[in-house]
Amino acid sequence: MCGCATRSATSEANAPLPLKVVGTKILNSRGAPVLLRGVNAASLEFTSDGQGHIIETVLRAIHEWHVNLIRLPLTQDRWFGKAPEQTNNFQPYRDLVRQIVNVCATNRCYIILDLHWSDCNEWGKNIGQHSMPDSNSITFWQDLAPVYANHPAVLFDLYNEPHDVSWDIWLHGGTITDKPNNRRQMRDPKTFQAVGMQTLLDTVRATGANNVVIAGGLDWAYDFSGILEGRQLADPHGHGVIYANHCYDNKNQSVDTWIANMEKASATLPIIVSEFGGNAGPGHIVPTDNWLLHVLQALEKHEWSWVAWDLHPNARPSLIADWNYTVTTNFGVYVKQALETKPKLAN
Repeated sequence: MCGCATRSATSEANAPLPLKVVGTKILNSRGAPVLLRGVNAASLEFTSDGQGHIIETVLRAIHEWHVNLIRLPLTQDRWFGKAPEQTNNFQPYRDLVRQIVNVCATNRCYIILDLHWSDCNEWGKNIGQHSMPDSNSITFWQDLAPVYANHPAVLFDLYNEPHDVSWDIWLHGGTITDKPNNRRQMRDPKTFQAVGMQTLLDTVRATGANNVVIAGGLDWAYDFSGILEGRQLADPHGHGVIYANHCYDNKNQSVDTWIANMEKASATLPIIVSEFGGNAGPGHIVPTDNWLLHVLQALEKHEWSWVAWDLHPNARPSLIADWNYTVTTNFGVYVKQALETKPKLAN
């Protein structure tokens, strides 16, 4: 079941140069290092129409915030028309994703297609953020990856924020009980067969898609430890894997501890901070530490690629306060300023 969105030859012709991971570096097809900086654009994980704002959000991010990367959260159920509001009609959702990809590509901007929400292996049920992917996640990548296989602007984020499982489960899969939390309206625990990250990567590569892939570690994509201890994904024939960190001011660690962990990871791994957020002002852990500004300074100093969360007024921490795209004074203004200090991608 493909229902594939038609690829735009025009958008691909105008797209930024293809990316490849070499060692710890992200390089374009000319061998030049690429620093990716952008914003997340939420809504297609929890709606099928982007709330009528998603195209404008992406355009504003590109032209007003000067990003060279958009991360687009998706839902496997909505890709197949399984969400309650879709009545088994997946085509409008896929067409909207295609339109967003084309907008990014024609504006020389990269885009991460992120499997953000899943369903514990029950189509149309339990739609939300879960501990690990499931067999329906395999079906998702079998269907989506060929649509955007080797598109120069497109990266794939295998699964958003794995958590509360062992590192062996993270890598290879296994039976888990997905505990409810307030992000899923306190649903009952679900036991299901989780799919490991290596299986998802292998699924993407089996379609012929060599696109750069992103993989987040455990603790909601905050922890690199198991990857550093030998559980890196095997990708002998693709364009490589970037390992993701999600950095928020709720981890009960100082920014200095986070920086030390990031420095250790980036010494041997290609990395990206594909979500981060917080408020300017005294830190939660170190009362005198301005957490957000400290993080932004570290990102700048180390030249780590990053994607701030989120250019949506209700996806907190929010970069904007409303649908007039008013920049938030305690977060968005600092991210926008950081983006303006770097030139847009020129290739």
